[in-house]
Amino acid sequence: MSGQTSQDLSVLLAAWSGGDEEALKRFVSIVYPEMRRIARRHLDRRGPNHTLESAALANEAYLRLIRAKGVQCENRVHFFALCAQIVRRILVDHARDHRRAKRGGEAVDVPLDEALLGTRARGIEVLALDEALSSLARIDPRKSRVVELRYFGGLNVMESAAVLGVSQETVLRDWKMAKSWLLRELTVGRPTR
Repeated sequence: MSGQTSQDLSVLLAAWSGGDEEALKRFVSIVYPEMRRIARRHLDRRGPNHTLESAALANEAYLRLIRAKGVQCENRVHFFALCAQIVRRILVDHARDHRRAKRGGEAVDVPLDEALLGTRARGIEVLALDEALSSLARIDPRKSRVVELRYFGGLNVMESAAVLGVSQETVLRDWKMAKSWLLRELTVGRPTR
């Protein structure tokens, strides 16, 4: 993304933070392709029986952004950090709705990618991941936030460090610790596949 485009995005974000709904619409039209890419990446991790499509996930994230009035976003990276939280909530809500629809059936399996937990963690449910992240947040909120930004938001180490206001080394250390912690939490008592 060019420097001019990033500057334009910052202007649009500032206008949206000030309550300009049209600024959000213009902003999203510019970043929508990236939102779709993030959505596709998350949905590709799911099994073949999932019912959510990348366009629906990106559109739902857009609708939730519109409904969130007065949200403060400083720049493009902060916007994608906000999107990470929204995507996580949408996936969790969808899994809960799917479970409810099946009247107590198993939740939708969402395999975590190798970058998060390695090959041994395939088949982790999105609800189990959400619960584990919530538990991690009670112990160490920053490590939970690193996972949210990197896994759900698709941010890289440098972008995650900027959002959190820490060094890249701290993000890498938190990422490594969080992966180990989540692997333990998500695989304890699970049958091996």
